[in-house]
Amino acid sequence: MTAEPRTAPAATPGAAAIETDSIDWIPLDKRRGNAWSVTPFFFVANWSFFTIALGFTGPSMGLSLGWTIVAGVAGMLFGTFFMAFHATQGPRMGLPQIIQSRAQFGFYGASIAVLMAVACYLGFGVVYTVLTTGGLHSMFGWPPLAVGIVINIGAALLAVVGHHALHRASRVIFFISLPLFAFFTLLILTGAVPAPATAGVAVDGGFAIEAFLAQFAVSAAYNIALAPIVSDYTRYLPPTTRPALLIASVYTGTGLSAIWLLIIGAWLATTFGATDALSSLAAAGNAAIPGLGIVLAMVSVATLVVCLGSFSYSVALQVMTAADMFGVRGGPRARLWVGVGAVVLWAAIAIPFGDDVVGVAGAALSLMLFLLVPWTAVNLTDYFLVRRGEYVIADILSKHGRYGLWSRRGLVAYGAGFVAMVPFAVLPFYVGPLAAAIGSLDVSFIVGLVVASAAYYFWPAEEGNRLSDPGR
Repeated sequence: MTAEPRTAPAATPGAAAIETDSIDWIPLDKRRGNAWSVTPFFFVANWSFFTIALGFTGPSMGLSLGWTIVAGVAGMLFGTFFMAFHATQGPRMGLPQIIQSRAQFGFYGASIAVLMAVACYLGFGVVYTVLTTGGLHSMFGWPPLAVGIVINIGAALLAVVGHHALHRASRVIFFISLPLFAFFTLLILTGAVPAPATAGVAVDGGFAIEAFLAQFAVSAAYNIALAPIVSDYTRYLPPTTRPALLIASVYTGTGLSAIWLLIIGAWLATTFGATDALSSLAAAGNAAIPGLGIVLAMVSVATLVVCLGSFSYSVALQVMTAADMFGVRGGPRARLWVGVGAVVLWAAIAIPFGDDVVGVAGAALSLMLFLLVPWTAVNLTDYFLVRRGEYVIADILSKHGRYGLWSRRGLVAYGAGFVAMVPFAVLPFYVGPLAAAIGSLDVSFIVGLVVASAAYYFWPAEEGNRLSDPGR
């Protein structure tokens, strides 16, 4: 890989603790860490009561605890596979994740990925804020407005300080929460958690193919949704970082935490009839040891604050990628203001409307996951099978580079994947005819991955090099 990329602007005086880089290539003298140093960050990315709620899917459709665990674990292992492979692009290319899409879609063509990623993570911000404010209100009676302001101020501060602050906060949460949840899990396994007084009716389920595949699909999609931000948090690693170890590190972090909490969620749903993740976690912990549930719940809330900070940070990088298409090249100050603006936007949506917005945001997230699958397929196929990690970074950062303004190969492959998914899609407002024929089972993401990857890989070689006029 060759590059003569532009470097980051100088640091703002008096702001030495704040990250001085934005969407620029990270110079080698700023690269630190090793493959396993990012594990806590990716572990914490799924280490919250939001993940616990995933385990409610199967039982809500009549699936037993055992089959819910089998489907959930299989889905997580499948989805994490695609997400984790993006991690190697960070140290290799030294760029945020979405801006790399210019190599597959062109300088302006990457706007497709930018728009979807921004909408997706703004939606996550709304949902996380609503769930946290609602959960703490039901547990303690705390006013949602005050809770929403406090958690989002914390998230904004982490995003403003930047990449290293998010990693440091994740490590703190990791080492505090891991022994607590390990102890709680041990209590579950030894039968020391009695049914709380507030427990609902236990679910005595069995096996149903529809419920099994629904649990598999939601579990797989959960980690695929992290794909557009993976390199944002690995790009400060040295380029000598071994790809296999880095993939294993990210896979272990995101996969283990998600599987662990999904299983706890399935247990809460099938044993106690739980329907609210945060309150059921607190109630079960308190039933075992008074006060334990409150500690588990508050640690989970702190985890969500770190997640909100990472969403704000990545949205800022994505918006700045879009601005760069129009010649607006922002530095650390722009990253700061855009990140804060993202927090203000999703808080303004979430806090006033409360639970009424969850359904709408959930529908939006389903659509975003549906749209992102062909992108991850094209991106990974290009990186691992077509270009094999060989890119000219300076050309990615320039509209006059070799990757062109619009790439037919990437855009056609993406479109083919998208079109192939439509008949198999199960969305809140639409069920495809082929999905309906198989019991409203959503296998669209599998179809999209296969079709988009194949279309990109088998594009005629001579055509693949004839991109649109780069404007030289």
